Amino acid sequence: MIDNDRRTLLLGALLTPLAASLPLSVQAADMSDPNHKMPDMGRDMDKVQWMGNEEVAMLVYPGMTVMDLVGPHCMFGSLMGVKIHIVAKTLDPVTSDAGLTVVPTATFETCPKDLTVLFTPGGTEGTLAAASDPDTLAFFADRGSRAKYVTSVCSGSLILGAAGLLKGYKATSHWSCRDALSGFGAIPTEARVVRDRNRITGAGVTAGLDFGLTMVAELRGKIYAECTQLMSEYDPHPPFNAGSMQTAPADVKKAMIELASDFSRKAEALAHKALS
Repeated sequence: MIDNDRRTLLLGALLTPLAASLPLSVQAADMSDPNHKMPDMGRDMDKVQWMGNEEVAMLVYPGMTVMDLVGPHCMFGSLMGVKIHIVAKTLDPVTSDAGLTVVPTATFETCPKDLTVLFTPGGTEGTLAAASDPDTLAFFADRGSRAKYVTSVCSGSLILGAAGLLKGYKATSHWSCRDALSGFGAIPTEARVVRDRNRITGAGVTAGLDFGLTMVAELRGKIYAECTQLMSEYDPHPPFNAGSMQTAPADVKKAMIELASDFSRKAEALAHKALS
């Protein structure tokens, strides 16, 4: 493997978060340094596609859950050469349900027509509004008809369903609205990440990290994803074992089901409306 290839490997495998923030011109200049020496890394590192040209569109909308966006965005951002478009109806700043504001980089009109990945985060009331918005649904129906991958995290799958993109597909969502997906013709499936052909959906909130790594592996291969995971130091050891309906204590489940009950009913109503 020549020095240029080794430099690409270094940036891609060892410094992906840094490399993702560098302009491609800077990356290219660095890779051409003839004085840079790299040790032999073994395995099949020289076969990894470190550079690419994927087009990723990530929807943002008022009231979204920002972790649903940021987790996958961090993983997509590790892909050297990727172009990530933060898409909204306008270029006005968008405020999440936790008060964090995100600035879009593209609108429904300016977003590329042909995408590698079409993605939407979830939320609660904001998601229900987005899933009922004709412009948002038209955008998803159009881009989703051509995108290589149609994806979501958490209740973002409600938007995919409302846009008619989950009919006949297995899909997951946040536990509070997963069953509602059947109203869109989807097959609700309980898992952190569910793939059915080119539909890839993640479960609630933190599952966006698992989803993101799954997508990195899909786009660039397992080794690239493992390097991204290591640089992200994604090795979760939560202090409590209450992160799923299978492990949470009964009183915690009861309280959270009650808290989410209004959203669950509205999600079911949204899906029922789609059937009628």
